[in-house]
Amino acid sequence: MITVSPSAKIFLAVESVDFRNGINGFGKICRQKLRQDPMKGAFFVFRNRRKTTIKILIYDGESFWLITRRLSNGKLKWWPIALQSPGTITPKEFQTLLMNGNPESAEFGDDWKKLT
Repeated sequence: MITVSPSAKIFLAVESVDFRNGINGFGKICRQKLRQDPMKGAFFVFRNRRKTTIKILIYDGESFWLITRRLSNGKLKWWPIALQSPGTITPKEFQTLLMNGNPESAEFGDDWKKLT
């Protein structure tokens, strides 16, 4: 399981991407489509066309991580058509997405501390 701090920035590519890309290809998508610098330490989340796999690109200050999660059965239950904030989801929504849940129908408790 990936540990995500409550202050983490998580950017989601709404459109599917070609998973033949490597780290450089995903970095290019971050810069061109999401308009974000992949070296700023944010999480960048992508899905394939068939909605069976997600890839997460993370820069830890020293190197890139490209993490894959493929469902053994079925498809992702949720993926947004559009996002309110420019391409971002909350850490709670991200954790729900990783567990193949639907953040739009999940009930979350209040944050202990307001994030700025």
